[in-house]
This record gives sequence, structure tokens and C-alpha cells, in this order.
Amino acid sequence: MSSGAEAVVFFRLSSPALMIALLVMIVGSALGGLLVGRSRRERHHGLRESSGVLQGALLGFMGLILAFGLSLALGRYEDRRAAVVDDANTIGTTYLRAQTLPEPLRSQSLALLVKYTDGELALTNDVPGSDAADETIAQGSTLQDQLWALAGQAVTEQPTESAPRLYEDSLNAMIDQQTVRLAGLNNRVPTEVLLLEVIGAAGAMFLVGLHVGLLGRSLTPLLLAAGLVSFLLFVTFDLDRPTRGFIQVPDAPLAALRASMNDPPAYEPP
Repeated sequence: MSSGAEAVVFFRLSSPALMIALLVMIVGSALGGLLVGRSRRERHHGLRESSGVLQGALLGFMGLILAFGLSLALGRYEDRRAAVVDDANTIGTTYLRAQTLPEPLRSQSLALLVKYTDGELALTNDVPGSDAADETIAQGSTLQDQLWALAGQAVTEQPTESAPRLYEDSLNAMIDQQTVRLAGLNNRVPTEVLLLEVIGAAGAMFLVGLHVGLLGRSLTPLLLAAGLVSFLLFVTFDLDRPTRGFIQVPDAPLAALRASMNDPPAYEPP
């Protein structure tokens, strides 16, 4: 499956639509197995033992795959959270050091950094790969170029001063950090793992339903198990949808930094 198809199937769906799709697949597989089991309960007594063995083996496999997929999604989610914190820290350091530049470079740089922070905040709501995200990234790149040009001018005007060079170093770190953050937003669990989870869960629930049907047991535990598996799959997928799902990457560090920029600069040159 191509990356575009991956985005359509697992990423661009709304959360309610994704949950409904998973419920239909998993619960439908369980009910399908139940119907098959009930239809063969009186004529195929030997199926009970074999279906029980297959059910146990496939359930163990499904549990392993679900745990593996959830671990991958959690790791990527934590990386995105850390990237937001690092992004806010590098911008904050750059903003503080920009206050030590000579005028008019100081005022120009501070104003551009405010706009840049607004763009980084917008990235928390833009869907990666969308037109809105591409436009936000392009605007950020333009601001980076303008800030770098001003930093170069400050170093040229004051070649022996340490403040412009320290500012230039923090600006370089800020630019690099945006690359790390963008990479994290686009780094998702491989499609093959997600498909394996869905197919394995559907197959396992089919066998569970088959075994329940052959034994003539109650339908309620089967539906509860299918719902739980569907919920676990949904959480795995939702963790990997940083701007689309219920589980969002918090932008509190960037929001707090942007709010602090509304106050007068901490340092005013004499």
C-alpha cells in the first residue's frame, strides 16, 4: 500500500468514522464466526477441539501484534511531545538572545520571531501533508531566511561582539529543531504493521466466534471481547494521528511561550 493510501485509510478518516470501521470489521468477524459455528455445531463435533487450539494460538499472536503496534505508536507519540517542548525551548532561547542585538535588528528580529511562533502553533492543528500544513511550513521557511539574514547582518556589523554570535547559534538550533519536529509529525507506524493488526484481530475474533458457536455459549462475552479489541486498535491508530484524533499532542509549551511574548521584552538596551 502506498503512503497516500495509508493516509486515506488510517490517517485522514475522522475519529468516529475510524472507530465505526474498526467495529464493523472486528465485531463483524466475530459474528461471522459465531454464525458458522452454530450452523456446524450438530454435524461437526470434531471442530470444537481443533477450533479451540487454533483460537488459543491466534489469540496469543494477536496479543503480541497488538502490544507491538501500541508500543510503536506510544513511542512516536512521546517523540512528538518531546519535539514540541524542544521547539518551544529553542524559540524561547532565540527570542531572549535577540533582545541583545543592536537596533533596528533587535526590533525586526523580535517581530519575526513572534510570527514564527504563531506558525509553530499552527502546526499542532494542521494535518501533516495537507495544503494548510505545506503553507505553514513554507511561511516558516521564509521567516527563517529573513531571521538568518538579519543575524548575518548583526555579525557583520559587530564581528568582535559575542551577543550576535550567540544569537546566531541559537537561531541555527531553532531552525534544526523545526526539521526534527516535522519529521516526527510525518513518522508514523508502518502500514504493514497496522494491516497485520487488523487482519490478525479479525481472524482471531472469527475463530473465537466459531468456537463460541460450536459450544453454544452466550453472545455477550463475545461482543465484549470484540469491542475491547476494537478499542485497543482504535487507541493504537489514534496515537499515530497527532492532529486528527482524540489523543492530541499538547501545544502548551508553545502556547505559554507565545503568551509571554505579549509582555515587554525582559531586556531593554540602554
